[in-house]
Amino acid sequence: MLQRTLTAAATAVLLLGAATAASAEGATHGPLVLTASNATTNELVVLDATGAILGRIPTQGQGGVGGNAGGIAASRDRVAVVNFGSANVSIFQRDDGGRLFRLERVVQTLGSPVSVAFGNDHLYVLTGTGVESHRAGPWGVTPAADGHAQLLHADGSAAQVGVLRHELILSEKSNAIEGVRLSGDGAIAGAATLVANIPANVNAPFGLATRGDDAYVTIAHADEISLVRNDTVLAVTPSVTQHAPCWVALGGPFLFSANSPSKSVSRYAVYGQKIVQDAAVVAQFTGNPTDIAYRDGFAAVVDAAAGASRVSVFKVDEDGNFTLQGVAALASAATNGVAIVDADAWR
Repeated sequence: MLQRTLTAAATAVLLLGAATAASAEGATHGPLVLTASNATTNELVVLDATGAILGRIPTQGQGGVGGNAGGIAASRDRVAVVNFGSANVSIFQRDDGGRLFRLERVVQTLGSPVSVAFGNDHLYVLTGTGVESHRAGPWGVTPAADGHAQLLHADGSAAQVGVLRHELILSEKSNAIEGVRLSGDGAIAGAATLVANIPANVNAPFGLATRGDDAYVTIAHADEISLVRNDTVLAVTPSVTQHAPCWVALGGPFLFSANSPSKSVSRYAVYGQKIVQDAAVVAQFTGNPTDIAYRDGFAAVVDAAAGASRVSVFKVDEDGNFTLQGVAALASAATNGVAIVDADAWR
């Protein structure tokens, strides 16, 4: 069993339970929203659905990442946060029915991490030059990588990693969408390969969202969203009036895109090989969105402008409409990554 490492700073954060208990009833039974300060002394920031900050937990690493999505990933009982400046990933364990978080360990990575994702009993870490796999389960995350693949460009433009049934999907903003084969137990087992039928006008693949065998990848500077299945681009849809769809999240039959220069979120209906824009704008922001997450009828969006950032939390109805629940104002524009977890029980 992996040894649990708990710093004095992380121990103090166990008092977060008191803050949670003292918060509104809806916050106790609603989701928790997670983001990272991304500062030199990086912190995991825990919010409730009203935008109230419940706690800040040091990651014991350095921030500094930008131009990426998926800087935070959550599994049933673990949360991973990238520390770009110190080339490691902090692993937090969920305690007390999922309401508390404590630093469990810091995992050194083969490069500076930009994006993380859980799946197939592994944690996958995308760095500026490669992608690596670490076995993960109820016992924690194994420090040593059990698989690694070099990116095709490896020029520091890596944006996001996503998990499909039998492979990973990766984006590099220098015009590459790549697949990496996994072994039967989920470890990286193949080299990165370019997916087929990438549009001729490809310009800056950024964010992606995955489900089953499907990956929806934004081509931000071409104002397009593409569907990738079986290592092939099957469909491409324009973002119409909204420019540079950068980051995306799936919720039921809908795909939500955060459009950075348009300072908006758009809604698409996705089915089969179809990506159809259903609403050009379902939410508007003060600054440029830098990441988006969806879970169980809630969405969260990070935006930044004028030296500050905000995390906006929305209730999403069955028709994909956004209703603002709360906004957390954060002093730094560097805030990076967002994830939503259930506050009541591990699921």
